[in-house]
Amino acid sequence: MKVSEILQVKGNILYTASPDMLIVDAVNTMAEKDIGSLVVMEYGDLVGMLTFREVIKVLHKNNGSVGAGTVRKHMDDHPITVTPDTEVNEVRRMMLEKHARYLPVMNAKTLLGVISFYDVARAVLEAQSFENRMLKAYIRDWPAEADQTD
Repeated sequence: MKVSEILQVKGNILYTASPDMLIVDAVNTMAEKDIGSLVVMEYGDLVGMLTFREVIKVLHKNNGSVGAGTVRKHMDDHPITVTPDTEVNEVRRMMLEKHARYLPVMNAKTLLGVISFYDVARAVLEAQSFENRMLKAYIRDWPAEADQTD
């Protein structure tokens, strides 16, 4: 299974922020849209990611307040990315090794979407469930020994 298949199922809603957006506005967007990340774009290019991890760090640093800073000050400015052709097992490995919960999907310099740890887990579970159903059907339809001719 490839990332492109996950994106097809997930849909194409994508939320972005600019690096100069106030962090409080970005956090409000994340809360209102019930999302865990914003892709940070500048002049059509991916320049970072703002996830709940960065927001928690800001809250901790400011004693529970997000403060008046900008997204640029707090974003991850070197996010790991994947392509539509990246295999899901590779994505799982990357997410686990780098503790990344959200990965932008890029085709050259074009942002296609973001996949989350949840999206990957759901896709893997659905693939395993399908395989399980196929194996059970195969076993159920296995010819009985009495039906076989010599």
